[in-house]
Amino acid sequence: MIKQFTLGLTLLLGQNLIAQTSPELNSAEILLGIKKLNTVGSVLYVAAHPDDENTRLLGYLAKEKNLRTGYLSLTRGDGGQNLIGKEQGEALGLIRTQELLAARRTDGAEQFFTRANDFGFSKNPEETFTIWEKEQILADVVLAIRRFKPDVIICRFPTTGEGGHGHHTASAILAVEAFDLAADPTKFPEQLKEVEVWQAKRIFWNTFNFGGNNTTSEDQLKLDVGIYNPLLGISYGEVASNSRSMHKSQGFGSAKQRGESIEYFKFLKGEPAEKDVFEGVNTSWKRIPASTEIENLLNTCISNFNPQHPENSLPALESVYAKIKQLDEKDPNVRYWKKQKLAACQDLIIQCAGLWMESTVSDYSAVPGKEINISNQIIARNTANVKLKYLTLAGQIVSNRDIQLTKNKLETVDEKVTLPKESLYSTPYWLVEKHSVGMYSVTNAAWIGTPENQAAKSVIYRISIDGIDFDVERGLVFKSTDPVKGEVYRPFEILPPATINITDQVFVFSAMTPKEVSFVVKANQPKLKGTVKIAVPAGWKIEIKNPEVNLEKKGDEQIVKATLTPDKTGKDGQLRASVLVDGSEYSKSITRIEYDHIPYQFFLSEAEAKIVFLDLKKTKNKIAYIPGAGDNVVACLTQIGYDVTLLTDELLAKEDLSVYASIVTGVRAYNTNDRMPIYYDKLMAYVQQGGNLIVQYNTNNRIAPMETKIGPFPFTISRDRVTVDDAKVEFTNPKHPVLNTPNVITQKDFEGWVQERGIYFATEMDPHYETVFSMHDPNEKPSTGSLIIAKHGKGNFVYTGLVFFRELPAGIPGAYRLFVNLLSLPENK
Repeated sequence: MIKQFTLGLTLLLGQNLIAQTSPELNSAEILLGIKKLNTVGSVLYVAAHPDDENTRLLGYLAKEKNLRTGYLSLTRGDGGQNLIGKEQGEALGLIRTQELLAARRTDGAEQFFTRANDFGFSKNPEETFTIWEKEQILADVVLAIRRFKPDVIICRFPTTGEGGHGHHTASAILAVEAFDLAADPTKFPEQLKEVEVWQAKRIFWNTFNFGGNNTTSEDQLKLDVGIYNPLLGISYGEVASNSRSMHKSQGFGSAKQRGESIEYFKFLKGEPAEKDVFEGVNTSWKRIPASTEIENLLNTCISNFNPQHPENSLPALESVYAKIKQLDEKDPNVRYWKKQKLAACQDLIIQCAGLWMESTVSDYSAVPGKEINISNQIIARNTANVKLKYLTLAGQIVSNRDIQLTKNKLETVDEKVTLPKESLYSTPYWLVEKHSVGMYSVTNAAWIGTPENQAAKSVIYRISIDGIDFDVERGLVFKSTDPVKGEVYRPFEILPPATINITDQVFVFSAMTPKEVSFVVKANQPKLKGTVKIAVPAGWKIEIKNPEVNLEKKGDEQIVKATLTPDKTGKDGQLRASVLVDGSEYSKSITRIEYDHIPYQFFLSEAEAKIVFLDLKKTKNKIAYIPGAGDNVVACLTQIGYDVTLLTDELLAKEDLSVYASIVTGVRAYNTNDRMPIYYDKLMAYVQQGGNLIVQYNTNNRIAPMETKIGPFPFTISRDRVTVDDAKVEFTNPKHPVLNTPNVITQKDFEGWVQERGIYFATEMDPHYETVFSMHDPNEKPSTGSLIIAKHGKGNFVYTGLVFFRELPAGIPGAYRLFVNLLSLPENK
């Protein structure tokens, strides 16, 4: 059946980033769901970042105590490091958001956020609150509590600083303040149009013993969360490992733990508890008036559940559904639980009926105003008493056949849809607007706190099971078959007619010589004709060789080249690109992210690149780079004229390294490449014969211990860092060549640095090492380990924690000048 129609309503912004098919539960999961339906209680866990959460406790609360369990992460982790790729900033935050959602799908909790941006490591909450807009983030925490209505709130960190990171402490401070404010109608009253005030029973700190800091005590409340769940077939220590190992970008793969595991809780505020975290909290249906029959029905349903025939539970669950619908909604608490439990009961009825529904598109993307093909499929595998009454899309009925489903027979309804011209483009809602260092800009208050966007478009299935009508939503997805991975899903994307990507994110000039700039224009619709337009700051000149674009097929790409010429009067700034199509300009670039452990991701941003003219001298040109965890340093060095060879394991093994003036190791190369110890002697011989080896930061901790020698003489990699990006830098060895050759380094070269000065500084250095800088954060002792240099034979060894991997892609002139000096260190006589 094919129908032609046009959608009349504006589509919701965004894409369903989970992009998965209809959920399918086995009988054990259905039984756990029924037990959860019979539990009326909730708990909210609060911390600062992805990977801060206690996954063992979350799994226990969600799947053993059957509580509605949530994790509120204040940030999305944009400011962290990346162990699996080159993504930083917003792209890394998108990856870590999805890693959190993958973890929640494992441990059974729900995920929420605030608008706070992870701007990097912070040493105290005072610094954190100067960058975050504290009142706004506090409002978000209050909103999360009012929406979620937790009986108990649990903080991962204390308000007193033992958590180490300033964000950690700030998360606890905000949670404790919000505990009271959420119940005060005079605080953030604009929220009360959507939610009611809420007073949680109490708030705890989940104390810990890690990082050499034991904050647990035997006089604290205790809970054994290491128990075994026979329905799951694993213990909560194993659940925790599976969940925590989703944080792959942070290197958090965890071993499975079995046996007793005690969690400790320190009371912070509210009604005290002597024996149990949920003491005095009724988590049964008895807390809801006129619900005794619901509890009795569910108890019977649990006792009689037959894993071979879950459809036998349908009559009981349908009765429960009817009883929940009859609950009085005058009490806001009843209204809240009625909504939650109706949705949960509906899902269980669908699962017991063996129903599967899916709506797929024939192409993964479309342009507003264009037609898309949708295939809607439904099958009932456990019962024959199911009808598909009709399908709706954007409020319009698109198929009203009253189909009686035959058991285990797949029904397909095909549609053609024209997207409205005013449809918004797909991109994560928190990245639509440009944001400050400390906070995302979110224009729609309803989106605040939600983990990701809704589907770009959804189909509503009106079905009838045993005469009861249900509306089931399925977001549009694109499905394909990969010869290795099998069935693969990705979100349906609404895109502009064309996107334009600039091949480099920064263009650095040190002479008046022009540079060629390449732009990749991609057609998101067939027969695309347009003109590339480029804007540059005053004083710069741009000449497009052939600005006309003519692309026949959707998905085709065309490279447009231009010549960018500097001028001494020109100012540094942004190069901006767009494509003029049918009188409208489209200026979005698209960034795509693909890893096996998370769903396919992408985001749109303005097509911009930074252009910088700097005073830079170079002496040597041929260098090599040993890749590490992932960074964009090679592209930046190529920008300033270096001939860079990537040294793979094969080349490292057989190459004559003496042809390179300098060799640089990528960030965390010694943490991620387990063959680096094999090349230690060869690299030291290279240095001894006159080469320069520059080692960028590595870590030395539980996640990535440093178990090999790096330099010719001993030193220790510490956790010392300077997080204030404009911290004063003292020159302790001003005559050293690294500060003078070929570029004279001054204080001006440390202006404009982003996020931080440096991380994982060297300590306990052998006397052979020279230091050149001293720096520190406010109220801390000076550190000299940001850059250490040792002469070894004719050459030089360098270890540096200075964050060149952030500063070079950001186009910071002083970072380029200093890095060139490292590459230019002279041979020793």
